[in-house]
Amino acid sequence: MSEPVSDEVRVRRVPDRASYDRQVIDDIADAGLVAHVATIRDNTPVIVPMFCVRDGDHLLLHGAPAAGVLRRAGAEGASICVEMTLLDGIVLARSSFHHSMNYRSLVVIGVPEEVTDPAEKEQALEAFVERLVPGRQADLRPTTGKEIQGTAVFRLSLEKASAKVRTGPPVDDEEDYELDIWAGVLPVGHTVGSPIDDPRLRDGLMPPDNVLQLVTD
Repeated sequence: MSEPVSDEVRVRRVPDRASYDRQVIDDIADAGLVAHVATIRDNTPVIVPMFCVRDGDHLLLHGAPAAGVLRRAGAEGASICVEMTLLDGIVLARSSFHHSMNYRSLVVIGVPEEVTDPAEKEQALEAFVERLVPGRQADLRPTTGKEIQGTAVFRLSLEKASAKVRTGPPVDDEEDYELDIWAGVLPVGHTVGSPIDDPRLRDGLMPPDNVLQLVTD
């Protein structure tokens, strides 16, 4: 197991599930959509869910211009903590104590940087749209300057990051494997349903192929 670049992100609880491998970290960031962003506001911890996209060596966080907590953190050089979790399975053991979950999680600590350059900001906003539906930006009307100004984007380096992953069956006490109790894993996945038309959609318009390709149910 590789070592973290910073002790701030070292996994201490069940460290054998930790990974500091950049590919593992990138894969989790690319699979998630929502990050939980922790900051301090008026000496009180606050956690806010935010739309999140990986852009190379950084996470991009999408918020409102009123997201002053992140702006102040960046201006003051204060760190924030970003967490993402993907639930992969419910682990049912032979005792309540050993019930668990299979998951992939990611923690990133760093000082946020607000993206203020209009061209960079527009590229970042396109990255958010493309993360939702690849090819979607080309189907849309151009983003206006007012819309770009009305959205806040923050960049956070992935330098200080760690992942934690649990996979596999339950781990029971050795003597419990002889019990007549079913045990195993209930896989949990993410599905995308069939598109639902906007009630105000013009007649005759159908979902484009890049939208239909995301349907999994």
